[in-house]
Amino acid sequence: MIRTSTDGRVRVVTIDRPERRNALRPEDLDALRRAVDRAETPVTYLRGAGDAFCAGADLDAVAGLDRDDEADATSFARRGQRTAAAIAAADTVVVCGIDGAARGGGVELALAADVRAATPAATFAEPGVEFGLFGAWGGTVRLPRVMREGDALEFALSGRVLDADEALRTGLVSRVVDDPRAVADVIADGKPDALRTVKRRVRDRRDDAMQADAEAKAFAALVRSHGADIAASRTE
Repeated sequence: MIRTSTDGRVRVVTIDRPERRNALRPEDLDALRRAVDRAETPVTYLRGAGDAFCAGADLDAVAGLDRDDEADATSFARRGQRTAAAIAAADTVVVCGIDGAARGGGVELALAADVRAATPAATFAEPGVEFGLFGAWGGTVRLPRVMREGDALEFALSGRVLDADEALRTGLVSRVVDDPRAVADVIADGKPDALRTVKRRVRDRRDDAMQADAEAKAFAALVRSHGADIAASRTE
């Protein structure tokens, strides 16, 4: 179940299956994608209910996949990829607040967010190797972009649990704070179009020359939109 609410300039999206550590069924993935797609606030705050962020894919759903039909498992993976891609591509800035366990697909959804803030109680693991699986919701693409390649490989191959401090050291999260929501609130104070532009420029995967050109044009557009505010700030 996915719950949504709006609090000022922040849309709060909660994965709400605490009895299953917020594990996601196919229908939950679809609902999460819709919740992010429909966000109109400058910032979306993604969190889990209870004492876990997200345990990843619901193993009952995985166990129910047709082993003799490759399309069935492929479709499930694609569903998770589409949800993670929606988080990464959303116009809104997505801040992921991790409190408690993030496992497997939960780590992958967090990787798709723009900012990951964890509490001291947060832990992270990719335990798929224990079951003969791996992170197929975009994790193999995003993990080495967020962590150094060596750290990413060791994390994914070992299946071991990282605490919040090690997640911070390896770059898996950018902040360890008592209240991750406060990180979302600070970001939400920015100009909405500037927030969108920064996100698009940082996430632009085109070649360097094209990115530099797009970055310069975007900067000019923001100066055009906020020239008066910029001028006024010089006198403050």
